[in-house]
Amino acid sequence: MRTALLQSSGRPGSVEGNLKVLDEAAGRAAAAGAGLLAAPEMFLTGYAIGDDIARLAEPADGESADAVAEIAARHGIALVYGYPERSGDTVFNSAQLISATGDRLANYRKTHLFGCFERDHFTPGEQPVVQAELNGVRVGLMICYDVEFPENVRAHALAGSDLLVVPTAQMHPFQFVAESMIPVRAFENQMYVAYVNRVGQEGEFEFVGLSTLAGPDGVARTRAGRGEELVFADADPAFVAASREANPYLMDRRPELYGSLV
Repeated sequence: MRTALLQSSGRPGSVEGNLKVLDEAAGRAAAAGAGLLAAPEMFLTGYAIGDDIARLAEPADGESADAVAEIAARHGIALVYGYPERSGDTVFNSAQLISATGDRLANYRKTHLFGCFERDHFTPGEQPVVQAELNGVRVGLMICYDVEFPENVRAHALAGSDLLVVPTAQMHPFQFVAESMIPVRAFENQMYVAYVNRVGQEGEFEFVGLSTLAGPDGVARTRAGRGEELVFADADPAFVAASREANPYLMDRRPELYGSLV
């Protein structure tokens, strides 16, 4: 499945503006043959927008979700996007997968919140593995800091995720995550990992870009630079299956030894 990564911070504070950016990118990605376009963490509203997070938060099936579904269906491409999700009085840092026909396939709430900023504005999610089938690929969702916990990614590997999509807001000086950790996560868990980042200065944060899609062989299939960019790579479930046959990591596990980890 041809996969497009939209490396952009969009228009922080403007849902309407970000929907326009997503629409334009979806058209370009679909024209290039992509079946999936992934956008960064909190793409719908912007990340460093303070109390506007709560003001702009919407339900998973809210008006903006309907607008994203319309974009997906019009261009015939599945979309993953980050947004602040409201459920009653609670706000989650979430990512949603919409199919190419505009159906809501999966919604994930970030389980590991990073720093005081996120803990002040969000409640952590409680479901570590969220997946959906898309074009013969089992797609899992995760957000930014979540991927830095090996237990999280291993849970997806054991649940059969072929492609782990990780909208992120990776900031300076932690660019080693994109450069080094993501290919290692892909290799040790025998899956594709798509890590799609914001860019530039936003409030107190400097986002580093470097969006990448790494394969189960640990090789980055595409890597963006430090500016706004749309990059592409293929996620091939047949290659995942072959790699899992050749690489013994998952088969050679000894779970009876790991009880002390929890």
